Amino acid sequence: MSYTIDRVIAGASFDEVEARTREALAGKGFGVLTEIDVAATMKKKIDEDMAAYKILGACNPKLAFQAIGHEPRVGAMLPCNVILRAVEGGVEVSAVDPVASMAGIDNAKLIEVAGQVREMMGAVVAAI
Repeated sequence: MSYTIDRVIAGASFDEVEARTREALAGKGFGVLTEIDVAATMKKKIDEDMAAYKILGACNPKLAFQAIGHEPRVGAMLPCNVILRAVEGGVEVSAVDPVASMAGIDNAKLIEVAGQVREMMGAVVAAI
């Protein structure tokens, strides 16, 4: 089972793909709570260069509230991460598949919410 929903965007800059990703997330009710520029962090912390790589921590408050209501410790697995990384041929966007990430939790109501989020994340990636 794949644990991400992926798409490579060709013919667009990293910054453009990031802007389009943020717009697509907002269109489905997600806000970006956290942002990690992994490439900049690696350069600063261990003086290593790497291709552009950013993690956006996205959250849909209504669905996060439902998930926490069904499983209070699920917050350890939130927010939904979306990564952007420079690859040969473009910028790859990879969104977490929440059904895969929640597979170890035995809670049918939580898996139902995760299924809704999976559909939304698939739509986000397709819209970029």
